[in-house]
Amino acid sequence: MKYRLLAPGPTPVPDRVLAKMSLPIKHHRTPYFADVFKACQVGLKWLFQTEYDVLTTVTSGTGIFEAAFRSLLSPNDKVITIGGGKFGERWGDMAEQLGLTPIRVDVPWGQCVDVKSVAQKLKENPDVRAVVCVASETSTGVRHDYEGLGEIIAENPECIFMVDAITALGVWDISPERDNIDVLVSGSQKGMMLPPGLGFASVSDKAWTMSEGRARCAGYYLDLHKERKALAKGQSAYTSGVTLMIGLEEVLSMMQREGLQNIFERHARLARATRVGMQALNLKLLAEKPSDSVTSVWNPEGVRDDAVNKGLRDRANLTIAGGQEALKGKIFRVAHLGHYDELDVLTGLSAIEIVLKQEGYSNFTPGASIAAASPILEPGFAEGRHV
Repeated sequence: MKYRLLAPGPTPVPDRVLAKMSLPIKHHRTPYFADVFKACQVGLKWLFQTEYDVLTTVTSGTGIFEAAFRSLLSPNDKVITIGGGKFGERWGDMAEQLGLTPIRVDVPWGQCVDVKSVAQKLKENPDVRAVVCVASETSTGVRHDYEGLGEIIAENPECIFMVDAITALGVWDISPERDNIDVLVSGSQKGMMLPPGLGFASVSDKAWTMSEGRARCAGYYLDLHKERKALAKGQSAYTSGVTLMIGLEEVLSMMQREGLQNIFERHARLARATRVGMQALNLKLLAEKPSDSVTSVWNPEGVRDDAVNKGLRDRANLTIAGGQEALKGKIFRVAHLGHYDELDVLTGLSAIEIVLKQEGYSNFTPGASIAAASPILEPGFAEGRHV
């Protein structure tokens, strides 16, 4: 069996990107790399759909989020953090460890945040300096209502809105200015189709203004103010991830050729087909408001814990993802973001059917998932999509 990757991160890297990254290394302070860096900056602003500068650091999504906390906030600042999954809760834990004062909004895993509950927290705490939300909660497959949150936070001139778009950017239509997002964070190994190692953040004028002269959490390396000054000179503050940036230039070129609307439509099509295919097997989805990045599915009754995830790994050499924290062993997660296409969905569904049958689950008609998903995927079989 050849190896197949259908996990929500890292996601597959296109062959042409790997080929570019295999070329001899270049120095990060040469005219050649300056051109690469500039092209990436233009492409990132296109992808983020923003006029704000997009900062790039050699770190993970978690690292760039810590940089945003450190660079824009001060110890004891109140920060509303929204749970509902491993990553939403992580930002609350991070805020607490950095000396901020998190005000946690608990959300049952699998459910979407109630905007009214956040509005009430803001009313009770008028001195809140930031609200933090995950757009696409990867651990549950939920899409949170960050648009609704953005509308109420925009009315407060002393509070910024920070959004984790690590599995949302490059998947669906999200824009900092339109959606009232002051800090939009993402990482390279998800919809960006790259290996792990780069973190990205767009920062609004409001956030910069609020932080100047008062932010006191800043570290030495994780300092977005330094990155902003370096970006004005067309470079990074410290050593760039040269190979990753060369890959990023190729990724952005590929995405621009496909076009944003086509990217969004492709992801929506793959997500819908995956969900419909799972339901055709009489499986229950976890997310009440599903993300187009990843589909989370409850293990059927009578099947051992983590049976699908481990069965695919051990017998089909295919990696998806299992549950995390309280959901460990209880769900499996199938991704459809980044360098995925219609045939990946069909392959994943077929393999899941086989493993379920091997595990003793028979509450479905063989081939049902393919029959349900194929009509949705058929429009994607068009000329001119080869990469």
